[in-house]
Amino acid sequence: MESIVLIVHVLLAAAIVALVLLQQGKGAEAGAAFGGGASQTVFGSQGSKSFLGRLTAIMAAGVFATSFGLAVFAKQKAESVNDAGIPAAEVIESAAEIQQGLPALESSQAVQQPSDIPVAE
Repeated sequence: MESIVLIVHVLLAAAIVALVLLQQGKGAEAGAAFGGGASQTVFGSQGSKSFLGRLTAIMAAGVFATSFGLAVFAKQKAESVNDAGIPAAEVIESAAEIQQGLPALESSQAVQQPSDIPVAE
C-alpha cells in the first residue's frame, strides 16, 4: 500500500510541475494586445486560467494528502522498529553498570615487552 501511495505522490508532483509550466505568466497579457488574442487559446479567452488553476489546486491537495499518508506509514514503521529487538534504555543502563565492575588496566603498571623482540639501544 505504501508503494502505491508513493507512486501516486510522485505522479502528482510531476503533474503539478507540468501544469505550472503550462500556465501563462502575468506578462503574457500584454502580448494579447498585439494580435495574439483569445482565438488561439484552447479553453477560450478566460477558460485556461480558471481550468488550469483549479486543476493545479486539486493536484496540490492530492500531494498534500499523499504526503500525509506517507508520514503515517513512516510513523507506523518507526513504531514497529522499537519492537524489533532493540534493547530498552533500562537494559542498556544495567549493562553499563555491570561493565563498570570489570577490572581495568592501571596506568601505573609498566607494559612488559616480549623477550624475543630486540630493543634498540
